[in-house]
Amino acid sequence: MDAILRIPLNTSPEQAQRLQALQQGFAQLCNALAPLVQSTRVWNRVALHHLAYRQLREQFPDMGSQMVCNAIYSVSRTCRMVFQHPDSPLHLDKLGERPLPLLRFADSCPVYFDRHTLSLKAGQLSMFTLDGRMRFQLSLDAEVEARFHAQKLREIVLSRRADGIYELSFLLVDQAQPAAAAEGALAPPEPGEIPEYVMVDEAV
Repeated sequence: MDAILRIPLNTSPEQAQRLQALQQGFAQLCNALAPLVQSTRVWNRVALHHLAYRQLREQFPDMGSQMVCNAIYSVSRTCRMVFQHPDSPLHLDKLGERPLPLLRFADSCPVYFDRHTLSLKAGQLSMFTLDGRMRFQLSLDAEVEARFHAQKLREIVLSRRADGIYELSFLLVDQAQPAAAAEGALAPPEPGEIPEYVMVDEAV
């Protein structure tokens, strides 16, 4: 059975500032990529990677290669929700021949991690930031530990809650589940809704 585990981070003010800087940098990456999606109508993750990776690495050297890949994944995932979900007001069929709108990502957008940018071992969490690794000691109960060992980790997302607390969400899926079945499954918006961290500039 799939599970989403949410773990709040007990950050110091300095750590919260570092995570906020990472979140803002990730949003800048996504916003640098969004005009390319608008002009090419390409948001397939692999195709978008081939189109944009090299330029983004040169433009944002501090973000690192893997965070660039994660931003490409984030934009691809968001575009699938906005332009392909049948209930979306911006579904391709509803847009018709009109140009794609430009999606703009707020500084509050979620940050996607992967096994290269975040690790969890023996209760210690280590995660990428713009100025080095940040580490937290986590106290996980036995059931949660067992899930991490028994299931496959599909998505890791950092977000900031309404109360200002940073939280990591882990999507764990059954080992036999195909990647395509789970990709993009973490914390989807309500059907037909545009994610709250995305602003839409309608093309003229």
